[in-house]
Amino acid sequence: MNYASIKTHDVANGPGVRVSLFVSGCTHHCPGCFNSIAWDFDYGDAYTADTEAAIMQALEPDYIKGLSLLGGEPFEPQNQRELVKLLRTFRRRYPHKTVWCYSGYTYEQLTGDGRPHIDVTDEMLGMIDVLVDGRFMEGKKDLSLRFRGSGNQRIIDLAATRAAGSIVAWDETN
Repeated sequence: MNYASIKTHDVANGPGVRVSLFVSGCTHHCPGCFNSIAWDFDYGDAYTADTEAAIMQALEPDYIKGLSLLGGEPFEPQNQRELVKLLRTFRRRYPHKTVWCYSGYTYEQLTGDGRPHIDVTDEMLGMIDVLVDGRFMEGKKDLSLRFRGSGNQRIIDLAATRAAGSIVAWDETN
């Protein structure tokens, strides 16, 4: 897996100050995508054990609220196996911090039998607190929306969704 960038003090992709990993590779190719350079799976740098160590170190300060995964597309099958290992390490070291993940796939696509669902998808979803799902739609772009780019995208509280058995929106008053 390659990654496009790591932001160690990101305030745009989830609440509080976060560490954000932008993975490379995306097959959605949404018109108007803010990060189209990361569509190429070979773009950026190779993700290595040193990369993971740097991310873990950046997450250490108490003021860092958590980790955000973006892209590219974190749920491309080519990216999931590496990301699930990162999430396992994250959960062991920082159980009280949150994980946000941005995906052009919908929750229904990720939990169904389609292309993005592979052997580690359910485990990966189980370690994510909030999923921002759905492709960016330029015709529904809305700069006033919090933590998403277009009105079709949902911010899903995954623990509450699993408990309820249906989609539960993240409480935006948080």
